[in-house]
Amino acid sequence: MLQIRIHGRGGQGVVTAAEMLSIAAFEQGRHAQAFPSFGSERTGAPVVAFCRIDDHEIRLREPILAPDVLIVQDPTLLHQVDVFQGLQPDGYVLINSKRSFDKLGLAEICERFRPERLLTVPATEIALKHLGRPLPNAVLLGGFAALSGLITLDAVAHAIRTKFAGKVAEGNVAAATEAYEVVRRELEEAAHAQTD
Repeated sequence: MLQIRIHGRGGQGVVTAAEMLSIAAFEQGRHAQAFPSFGSERTGAPVVAFCRIDDHEIRLREPILAPDVLIVQDPTLLHQVDVFQGLQPDGYVLINSKRSFDKLGLAEICERFRPERLLTVPATEIALKHLGRPLPNAVLLGGFAALSGLITLDAVAHAIRTKFAGKVAEGNVAAATEAYEVVRRELEEAAHAQTD
């Protein structure tokens, strides 16, 4: 079972991101569930949402304490909340930032986990370009598809079009596609640098 925890702030579409991720998994013939965990439901407050994906029916309902994947929609949470708590040793981390893990003050995270699975993507900037609004959720799903290979970009696009319509849907698909390409390029460059 793949367990995903998404951290962000109220108003950033954290819950919607988990829902779209579950729709994408379902589109690929897998079982999925998505659910939120709220502290206070005001805009700007920390929010966590969860998504589980499996080839078999999922009976668990509790929050995810040992995620395989962390998606962080708001980098201001990195030093306010222990977002890395419980992350599996071979887990994936995708952070919405144009800064590197080192510049975010996360060098020790790079030492503890597999660096090729730790990535940042400027999701807010990409969202502003395609949507005119700083909503990083769909953008990060495109990046996650490229980082992990666990869901396809086509499945992400399907999930976006299931959740949204018209210009909003197409803007989000374009943003997710750009993030997918950015992450793919970064991974190729990193792999190329290791072989040199």
